[in-house]
Amino acid sequence: MTLWTLLLGGLGVVAIAAAATMLLPRHIHIERQSTLATTPDAVLAFAASTQGYQAFNPYKSVDPNLSITPFGPTNGIGAGFHFDGKDGKGSQTITEISPSHVRYDIDLGAMGQPVQSIHTTPTNDGTRVTWRMDMDLGFNPVSRVFGLFLDKMVGQTFDQGLANLAAAT
Repeated sequence: MTLWTLLLGGLGVVAIAAAATMLLPRHIHIERQSTLATTPDAVLAFAASTQGYQAFNPYKSVDPNLSITPFGPTNGIGAGFHFDGKDGKGSQTITEISPSHVRYDIDLGAMGQPVQSIHTTPTNDGTRVTWRMDMDLGFNPVSRVFGLFLDKMVGQTFDQGLANLAAAT
């Protein structure tokens, strides 16, 4: 075998591996739920406020040095904060509020722009809170492989946030 044959064969293997990642999901959806002994209005008041969100921010639980810099109004659409910590940096902005949910657009720079939302449903026991995240991983093969692990990683974070929210409300 010549050096050229080995190089072309190696490039072929890399090309096939990269093409195979395109078979992995492009869009991911992560969701966790919990029933809290509180009202939907109490949950949404926390969720629609930059200061309220910090009361249950799951990333603060694992990163005491997390830097939070608020911007915009203190609550409602346009309220948000920049963050910088061990799990990354970016910004989170409230972009939609309804009687049953709050939506956040998150900008992680080159790591993507997920959309998160907190939904509330009244129950006999209090409020069913559903925390969701949707993200388009695009055509980046590394992102698509990373996407295979996001449900477990982000799901644990949402579980912590729901526990923090239960304690705060």
